[in-house]
Amino acid sequence: MTTLQSVPALGTHPASGSLPSRAETREQLSKATYDLLVIGGGILGISTAWHAAQSGLRVALVDAGDFAGATSSASSKLLHGGLRYLQTGAVKLVAENHFERRAVSRQVAPHLANPLTFYLPVYKGGPHGAAKLGAGVFAYSALSAFGDGVGHVISPARARRDVPELRTENLKAVAVYGDDQMNDARMALMTVRAAVDAGAAVLNHARVTGLRFTRGRVTGAELTDGTDGTEFGVNARLVLNATGPWVDHLRKLEDPGAAPSIRLSKGAHLVLKRTRPWKAALATPIDKYRITFALPWEDMLLLGTTDEEYEGDPADVAVTEKDTAQILDEAAFSVRDQQLSRDLITYSFAGLRVLPGGPGDTSKAKRETVVTEGRGGMLSVAGGKWTTFRHIGRTVMNKLAALPGHPLGEDMEPMARLPRKLPLPGIANPNAVAHRLLVDGGTPGPRMAADTARHLATHYGSLSFDIARLANENPALAERVHPDAPEIWAQVAYARDREWAETADDVLRRRTTLTIRGLATDEIRAGVESVLKERRG
Repeated sequence: MTTLQSVPALGTHPASGSLPSRAETREQLSKATYDLLVIGGGILGISTAWHAAQSGLRVALVDAGDFAGATSSASSKLLHGGLRYLQTGAVKLVAENHFERRAVSRQVAPHLANPLTFYLPVYKGGPHGAAKLGAGVFAYSALSAFGDGVGHVISPARARRDVPELRTENLKAVAVYGDDQMNDARMALMTVRAAVDAGAAVLNHARVTGLRFTRGRVTGAELTDGTDGTEFGVNARLVLNATGPWVDHLRKLEDPGAAPSIRLSKGAHLVLKRTRPWKAALATPIDKYRITFALPWEDMLLLGTTDEEYEGDPADVAVTEKDTAQILDEAAFSVRDQQLSRDLITYSFAGLRVLPGGPGDTSKAKRETVVTEGRGGMLSVAGGKWTTFRHIGRTVMNKLAALPGHPLGEDMEPMARLPRKLPLPGIANPNAVAHRLLVDGGTPGPRMAADTARHLATHYGSLSFDIARLANENPALAERVHPDAPEIWAQVAYARDREWAETADDVLRRRTTLTIRGLATDEIRAGVESVLKERRG
């Protein structure tokens, strides 16, 4: 591992094509009048900014924290059709979800999405029988045009070979279906990059302290830069509130009397070291409506999730001992005890689902998108799900285009005329990228390890070659950040210069996998801070 004393030297030469400085971005935001100011850098706001910029609008995007810093990087990491929706007869919804899932995993971001086989175990006395689940996974695969194979049922012995920690006591059969998986933070960052490539101006760690009004209409926002306290403002013809769990907080800045529009549901997850390799994921029914997941992810095991109403400050959401016990207890339905030891837990996280306001069990609520317009003309949007992030972006844009008085202009490019499957930056076959990294490695720099090549290929796509060039130019950048993780120091420099990383958490939690692996030690955190300070200096 690189010694801490040598780390600061890594950042002395910013990567070519570096982003503008924060001061330059603030000046740009302050001087222009934007067609659309998006407040909120979760995937909903990011997707809307991307589509708005593609429509020819002048777009600004700001967030009080990091891009995807809250709910959008606290998901179950799945792109899926929603098997449970079949129980309620929502066939059209499942088909639409499958369309979006396939588009993302095949045309938009094949370098960031991975196919994942799911095993749905049927235990004696469980909430569903083998015949019902077998028919369900067949129908589910049919709605995806059998693009992931035909849903079917296999024997417990066959399933145990692929999932060695599968609990086989009282296991009658295992239903099989296919979906996709991603690293949500990386997918969000690539979408930010796509928005910037289309012309959007973006700034994270910029907190809205107030709204600007012109004759009673919201026409911008006052902001404070969280990195140095600089105050500035942004003018816009239209402001979109896409702050997720904070959506009603911002609505009250527009109208102190605004009634609540949403409710929140907390979903907690645990990340554990794997005792043995898994070739498939488990989706185990807990009751008629809920499923607990055990997912191989980033060489680890991801368990979850919980679903309970949350009424506290969104900033305080955290995994409690009750959450941990529940997740482990529910995982034990289908996972053997040796894989569920608390000693294997490396990380835990919790996010907040935004649901339509109203009564009822949150676990049965639909993941609908909530859109409201305030008395000052600010449009607020929240909810939805990761799988349909492109669809939500298009839907919001269509609503903006249809607003009375056409505040965004009548000549904006209609969404219907834009390509439906615009790819995200770095699109490439990750297998081919990994192969190239290995073949080209060592010329002129040190040879790249196979796990690092694979990691870069599946998190950056063809942009991996930019990182490889940094490592070739400076051998220190080719060294691993931690010996037990595939990341190299070139990724830290790249995150600083090309991916808006401002804090150690930005790098360790969202641009790399070091935190979720339990490897964000004090020494490594200090080393990352040293690299980040090179730009600030």
